[in-house]
Parts: sequence; C-alpha cells; structure tokens
Amino acid sequence: MMARLLGATKPVVLMIGIMMATAAAQAACPIELAVYGDSQSGSEIDFTPTGTSAVVTNSFRLILDNDVVLNGIVMWTTDVARPNGALMYKCPEGDVTGEELAACTLWNGVIYTSDDKGTVGLLPAEGVEAPKTLILPELGPVLRQSRARGGGGFSKVPSDVFAMKGCQE
Repeated sequence: MMARLLGATKPVVLMIGIMMATAAAQAACPIELAVYGDSQSGSEIDFTPTGTSAVVTNSFRLILDNDVVLNGIVMWTTDVARPNGALMYKCPEGDVTGEELAACTLWNGVIYTSDDKGTVGLLPAEGVEAPKTLILPELGPVLRQSRARGGGGFSKVPSDVFAMKGCQE
C-alpha cells in the first residue's frame, strides 16, 4: 500500500519540479531577452540585445496583428535620467534627417515598469532582470490615430500595459 502511494506521488513531484524550474528561468530572464504580451489585443513586445550602441540602451519590437511590426529603441535622457522609448514604423534606411525620423516615429515617451507588489519603476538597461510589467503611457490612444492602423495595417489597438510572457532562448 505504501509503495503504491509513493509511486503515485512521483508524477506530482516531477510536475512541481518542472513548474519551479520554469518559474526560476522566467525570474532570471534579462531584459534583453524578455517577451511581453498585451491581453487586450494579443500584441507582443520582444526585446533584443542592442549590441555596442553608445546611446541606445534597449532595443525591442512591438508586434501587432496583420504582421505589422514597429521597431523600438530606448535612450536614457541626460538632464533628468529617464528611459525615453520610441516606436517607429517604416523608417528610411541609412542616414536620416531629424525630420524623416520624426515622420516615422509613431510613439515616444518614458517606459515605466511595475512589479508584483505594484511598485512602479523605470525600464532598466540591458543586463538587468526583466520587470514583470511594462507601462507605455498613451500608447493605445496614439496608435489608434497612427498611419499604421487600418487599411493594410493593424486593426487591434494594444493597451498601455504589457505583462511578461516569457524569455527568449
């Protein structure tokens, strides 16, 4: 009888071990490999390693429906230290003027984070553990009015809040 009970607990112990390993892997995810999702639209934010940029501290993509991808960067401001993010759509390649860059930028603003306790912070630079939640103020309303929406563009407007979904390998 005891052997049968112990044999029945093995799958449970194995499942708990797998769940703990998954939680530990997600908890140890650096921001440059984090993936976030918006439950309202199904949109995702995927961070990628920035490389050797002297100014850009984070690189990411906002993936919307209908295969629309907005390229994002974060640069910390120097006067008041804040992570200023920008999302761009169909920017020209190579050397661009400030006017061309402004024309293809759909959203910019400070990117905030939140933990499980609701403590609000600022998006960290690469090499730091990914926060649980991202907050991009006014993202939804700005994208609702953008040229990337409608027609051949995206149709589902994301909210301003994205929750961590996982970590890229």
